[in-house]
Amino acid sequence: MSKLFHCVVFYLFLITFSNLSYCQSEKGEQLPLATILQGIEEKFKVKFSYEPKSIEGITLPQLNPNYTLRQVLRELRLSTDLEFKILSDRFIAISKNPTSNNFIVQRLEEVVIKNYLTKGIAKTNNGAITVDTKAFKILPGLIEPDVLQIIQKLPGVVSVDERISNINVRGGTNDQNLILYEGIRMYQSGHFFGLISAFNPYLTNEVNISKNGTSARFGNGVSSIISINNSDNLDNQFEAGIGSNLISADGFAKIPLSQKTELQLSARRSFTDVFATLTYDSYFDRIFRDSELNASNNTSTQLSLDERFVFHDFNLKFLYDISDTAKLRINFLNIYNGLDYNQVYTTSQNSFQESESDLFQNSFGASINYSKLWDNSLETSVTAYFSNYDIEASNNDITNNQILVQENKVEDLGIRIDFSKTVSENLAIKSGYQFNEVGVTNFEDVSNPIFSSLIKEVVRTHALFGEVEWNSLSKNSSIRFGARMSYFDKVSEVLMEPRITFNQKFLDNFRLEFLAELKSQSITQIIDLQQDFFGIEKRRWQLANGTDVPIIKSQQASLGLSYDKNDLLISAEGYYKFVDNITAKSQGFQNQFQFVNDIGSYAIKGVDFLINKRFDDFSTWLSYSYSKNDYTFRNLNDGSPFPNTLDLTHTANASFTYNIDNFKIGLGINWHSGRPYTEPSETQDDTNSTIEYKTPNSSRISNYFRTDVSAIYNFNFKNNIKAEIGASIWNLFDQTNIINRFYTFDSDNTIVQIDNRSLKFTPNLSLRIRF
Repeated sequence: MSKLFHCVVFYLFLITFSNLSYCQSEKGEQLPLATILQGIEEKFKVKFSYEPKSIEGITLPQLNPNYTLRQVLRELRLSTDLEFKILSDRFIAISKNPTSNNFIVQRLEEVVIKNYLTKGIAKTNNGAITVDTKAFKILPGLIEPDVLQIIQKLPGVVSVDERISNINVRGGTNDQNLILYEGIRMYQSGHFFGLISAFNPYLTNEVNISKNGTSARFGNGVSSIISINNSDNLDNQFEAGIGSNLISADGFAKIPLSQKTELQLSARRSFTDVFATLTYDSYFDRIFRDSELNASNNTSTQLSLDERFVFHDFNLKFLYDISDTAKLRINFLNIYNGLDYNQVYTTSQNSFQESESDLFQNSFGASINYSKLWDNSLETSVTAYFSNYDIEASNNDITNNQILVQENKVEDLGIRIDFSKTVSENLAIKSGYQFNEVGVTNFEDVSNPIFSSLIKEVVRTHALFGEVEWNSLSKNSSIRFGARMSYFDKVSEVLMEPRITFNQKFLDNFRLEFLAELKSQSITQIIDLQQDFFGIEKRRWQLANGTDVPIIKSQQASLGLSYDKNDLLISAEGYYKFVDNITAKSQGFQNQFQFVNDIGSYAIKGVDFLINKRFDDFSTWLSYSYSKNDYTFRNLNDGSPFPNTLDLTHTANASFTYNIDNFKIGLGINWHSGRPYTEPSETQDDTNSTIEYKTPNSSRISNYFRTDVSAIYNFNFKNNIKAEIGASIWNLFDQTNIINRFYTFDSDNTIVQIDNRSLKFTPNLSLRIRF
């Protein structure tokens, strides 16, 4: 047993019995500064604000237990190159550059649950989940910190079809999530048409997820907020890395340009257009098996096929610390997916057919942020961003001399001004203004017969927001109350949206949490036809118009209780969520409502439960969610409620992770109830060209079951060069899971059942080098 472990045990003993809260080392032994700061916080009831990297590698000998707080800080100043500035009776700022009496300090949300699921995931007093990708260890099935895969391990978050681009938070559709990358709203989140996160994880520093109780700063997303940010602090140290898995290769670099400037770069490109791997074959089969491009193979003989698929992304961030009190940040992002799919086949009537198909999906985003600290209590920030999303498909039916072109384009321009005022050590006020202009263009062109349609709509939104945050000095109580008032010019509508979070610690180890919010959004995704964009990315964005597409509105409230002691976490949270003004076209019905549009709502009631036990090198957890999610439409099903297409009554996940020295391994089991679907009636009218169905969503697909495993080994390759090898298997036992079921007519006008299957046995390998 190491001396450091003895010291930690001794430290805990002193906290319990002598109220001395910083650890004394054995004579001559050095302790990490982080351990010393934690002890000081406990003893003097203060809170340090600092960038974790600024204290990495700093160790100190024992401190005199009889020192006062000011004597302790003086000793730390003399022993390190750091400056410790007392902002109030509670807050102390740590800076690496003590060249000024002013410091830019953020009031950070208090972490109330550390190592939520695993190291690197935490929960704050405002109900948000934060993921520190640098501290992240391992999750089953993942060998890279794919942020949009990580959040699916959280209770209440799931993807019903395993796609990154279809994350469902408490019964909501993916378009109801507000996804922000460095303040840029993203309308595309996945590569490989939804199977891989489009955000390079090796520059990503922090991810924040809010399922309820969202800050008033955010609007236009009724289901959840997912905010992704790269490192925002200058390290003044070069860092880079390269890596590859069985799908793509990538690299990143942090390049100091001067003492005040830094450039962060990342790039990734698939090599699937050069050679195919088993992983690529599994992904390709999952996406294209049931698409329109592959539909012909069910009734015809393929003579030749030429396919080319490629994706890439690029990210750049420029950091400039103008002074100790002013910062400038500039970001650029590009995401691309491209597919060429050309085939020659003969039909069942022995006719010769040839087609050339192209599908391109591209996103570009840019943002600029300027922040200024006027004094130790007032900070302002101005952020402007532009986001462009474009998906275009073209199909050239050479045999029939017909060309079909479809395009969906979104252009989003926004600016937000934030003010933050620290009134006292336990009270802060935030307010601001936001403007957005969103334009959506839908284009369709057919050459034979000649048809062309071009529709462009624009919505401008003005919003004022404000909120008050209060924390008790004991850190046992916290409350945040805010409101957002939005004006939508296209529909001339004003909405007031209050939000509240409350967190109370009691009996030392228990916490009570209450969250509530009203939210809205003016943009949604719809499906005109299931074969749009070849059935691969069949959803298209559309703006609210006040008639057949109204502004979506939501109400949500939740009450949670947690127990956290001795590395054992038990939590339960009950919630009710009501979302109104959804359209039938946004739900992707494949039954009697497929070609009908109507306006309705869904209401979901549920409970999220989690138990997590952590040992020295071992962590295990079990999460379970129960929910009941029902639609109610004005004219569908005679106005009576029926199950939501995304209703998964029971969802469970059991995971085990083990970390020892440089080796990490994870095993996870995923299970959930089958999705609802609609069966055809036993009797059909032969003269009718449409299928007659039973009661909507009255049947269930078989339960879903999947086992994943992953392992990572780290080692030193050379001096200052570190390497990492990873291996994973998704669906270890090659379980056949049906994730969707619908019915259609075949060429003989007979009803056939179509089952969409999940990913099959999918292995992956990775190798990374950092220097």
